[in-house]
Amino acid sequence: MRDLEVVPAGDPAPVIAALRAAVDGSGPAVLPLAPDAARPAGLPDRVPVRVALVIATSGSSGAPKLVALSASALLASAAATEGVLGGPGGWVLALPTHYIAGVQVVVRALAAGTEPVVVPPGPFTASAFAAAVASLPADRRRYSALVPTQLHRVVEAVENREAEVAAACRALDAVLIGGGRLSAPLAERARAAGMRVVRTYGASETAGGCVYDGVPLAGVRVAVVDGEVLLAGPMLAEGYLGDDARTARAFLDEPGVRWYRTGDAGEWDGERLTITGRLDDVVITGGEKVSLGLVERVVQALPGLADAVVVRAPDPEWGEVPVVATATRGVDLAVVRDRVADELGRRAAPRRLLVLDPLPLLPNGKPDRVAIAVVART
Repeated sequence: MRDLEVVPAGDPAPVIAALRAAVDGSGPAVLPLAPDAARPAGLPDRVPVRVALVIATSGSSGAPKLVALSASALLASAAATEGVLGGPGGWVLALPTHYIAGVQVVVRALAAGTEPVVVPPGPFTASAFAAAVASLPADRRRYSALVPTQLHRVVEAVENREAEVAAACRALDAVLIGGGRLSAPLAERARAAGMRVVRTYGASETAGGCVYDGVPLAGVRVAVVDGEVLLAGPMLAEGYLGDDARTARAFLDEPGVRWYRTGDAGEWDGERLTITGRLDDVVITGGEKVSLGLVERVVQALPGLADAVVVRAPDPEWGEVPVVATATRGVDLAVVRDRVADELGRRAAPRRLLVLDPLPLLPNGKPDRVAIAVVART
């Protein structure tokens, strides 16, 4: 067994130090915890010797879980990322270190023999991000990882002619984007700003992103069974700490391969993976099934709605209906309904549009879908 150390993640520096020791085996396993989070109930003081990292996450289900990852899984993910991006380099850490995406920025930097350059904690700003990029060594490749909300702020700064932000965008060799759907318009604006944007897909259970721009990283296998995306590879988690039943449900052992059941709906053509939504994001409206993920994808492609989130809400006539939430004012619901109806049918057309400024966000920059859904239900 191995000791488990809980490290508050408000200041990234202690987490970085703890991760270094956890990954190289010289220190205890580490659980980076959000500053305002309570110690998980029943958390053991010791964990299996293979476990280097524990990530506390609710995923998309809202049910708390403790994902246990080995050092080999973390390093396999980092090595595969290096291979896709063109080699090791310096990294800017702009994500919280109690999330797997932030942890993996740290692990990639450490694996490359560097220290991540940290964007100061607090509300994310494009100028602080640009300053961090500017401090990376110019004689090696330069990378970062952002969520779509952060990318949007960076792109807006470039479009507003903030020269230092524009220079930072051009200096980066790649920016990984995860933690939410990256809309096509925002991706195009980022490219116009001089950024190489890479869409990532994965989960804490896969040590972060393991499919880049729809293509699996080296060693990753993809399957779609009964509409559900399954992933396999050397970066899979050991399971859920202290929850054998949940581990058995989420991880499927077959001869010669171990699969993670993502709970996501998708399509796999043998070369490229397309995520179409969550298996549990289907609403039945007027007797017809409607995927909120597909509705959201159509809505986000409309001008000014790259930040839009689609949630469910009860309706006395239709049972449940899709509701669009956005921070953008002046959006014509009729235009949104017509576009969705044209692509997905009239039943899929959102019935309401909420303007929430600011749009509720989680600490990692993802939309707070639970808070948005609560507003939609009122």
